[in-house]
Amino acid sequence: MVQISLYNTKSRQQEPFVPQDPEDVRMYVCGPTVYDRAHLGNARPVVVFDVLFRLLRQEYGADHVTYVRNFTDVDDKINARAAETGRSITEITDETIGWFLEDMGALGALEPTHAPRATHYIGQMIAMCAELIARGHAYAAEGHVLFAVESYADYGALSGRSVDDMIAGARVEVAPYKRNPMDFVLWKPSTEDLPGWDSPWGRGRPGWHIECSAMAQELLGATFDIHGGGNDLQFPHHENEIAQSRCAHPEGEFARVWMHNEMLQVEGKKMSKSLGNFFTVRDLLDQGVPGEVIRFVFLSTHYRKPMDWTAKKAEEAERTLRKWYAQAAEAESGAQDAELLAALADDLNTHGALTALHRLSGDGHGGALRAGLQLLGLMSDAVPDWALRKPVDGELTSRIEKLLAIRAAAKREKNYAKSDAIRGLMQIAGISVMDGKEPNWEFDYNNSVFGWMAVSAPAFDGKTKVTIEELVELASARDVKIDRDADGRWKQVTSRGSKEVDFEILEFAEREAE
Repeated sequence: MVQISLYNTKSRQQEPFVPQDPEDVRMYVCGPTVYDRAHLGNARPVVVFDVLFRLLRQEYGADHVTYVRNFTDVDDKINARAAETGRSITEITDETIGWFLEDMGALGALEPTHAPRATHYIGQMIAMCAELIARGHAYAAEGHVLFAVESYADYGALSGRSVDDMIAGARVEVAPYKRNPMDFVLWKPSTEDLPGWDSPWGRGRPGWHIECSAMAQELLGATFDIHGGGNDLQFPHHENEIAQSRCAHPEGEFARVWMHNEMLQVEGKKMSKSLGNFFTVRDLLDQGVPGEVIRFVFLSTHYRKPMDWTAKKAEEAERTLRKWYAQAAEAESGAQDAELLAALADDLNTHGALTALHRLSGDGHGGALRAGLQLLGLMSDAVPDWALRKPVDGELTSRIEKLLAIRAAAKREKNYAKSDAIRGLMQIAGISVMDGKEPNWEFDYNNSVFGWMAVSAPAFDGKTKVTIEELVELASARDVKIDRDADGRWKQVTSRGSKEVDFEILEFAEREAE
């Protein structure tokens, strides 16, 4: 077993990781507020702590690690989005949670052991507020419950700031019901048009900070091993979590190790809508950047250093992964490489782990390479489909777009036979065409039935240079079987065996389109 050491923000030094109970290693990571797609910066902590989750499972056993990452589904940003769109809060949060899980899954992130929604733990939040009032650490005022910062002597220890510094550096809400400008809201009143729950202080909803404290206490207990998140959460969110949790449950330590990842830049600049360099994970995926490539770029920089996303890094990552996947494809997963494990155990040195993979690749150790790729979340049980295909180049894209334009013209002229013939040939070549306002295409080698073949042979007579029989013959030569259904209509019934675009068939389509 390798000795893991982690940088602890609380102590400001790297320390050997010694779990409270090796049979039950526990970690909490702050999750998203669910009102919109996750942008690229939101994904960095997901990947960072997914690597840690995988490492802990590797060392302590998958059944001995509990990972909690929450969803904040009650928040003023969600309320504003509901008012702006006219959609219900439930509809927005359900949809956004689905997006998040899908997008993070595309990056190779395992789902946590628990993914609690804040609205499912309102009772626990109310109980924690009441406990803090009873212990003299909080007070009720005008329908609010506020934490009394002066009641907790260690407030500011995590971020290393004095109260005066925090007042100067924070956007502190000045309100007449506050005893101290730094006091923060645990519970606030709700008007009838906002979500709310009955409480001893009237109908209201929780403040942001109390949510994580209540969910962590319920799922992990008063003391657990690791709490993680972006470094923008150190203050005030994590500082407030510590204060309210330690005061409500003085018998516990709350989190023993605090870990924070640095922020993300794009091409050397802070990501910003005003700079035109703001994009979501889904934007990249839809542009054809594979999730494994995004993850590789993230892992190439240590989590405590600012990460710069660049197009060049993505291109280099794709080339490297294609090479590694080709080597790992036929190999049986072997034992984990000691150098790779040592790098990860050294405060998640993912850059060092990638260096170890480069060495394994150069030495031809396909089994250890495969095992390392799997541990880092860069490969599951099989090589991803995109890596089995030739990369798309500008010439291929141009040829496909030209065929789509000719096909669209044929449809306008009601020459549906020619339109179907072009689409059929492109499909046999491994390119699936999707009709719509703006016809689109994608590589598709595995579908089993296509509408373009649901035509009868006479429909082609005199309207296209290729006959249905030629299409059938061409397809058959490419491991695609086309046959008639019970109604005498043609359809594709098996997939192509190849995983690359068939340029010979594509050229045939171009001749047909002339």
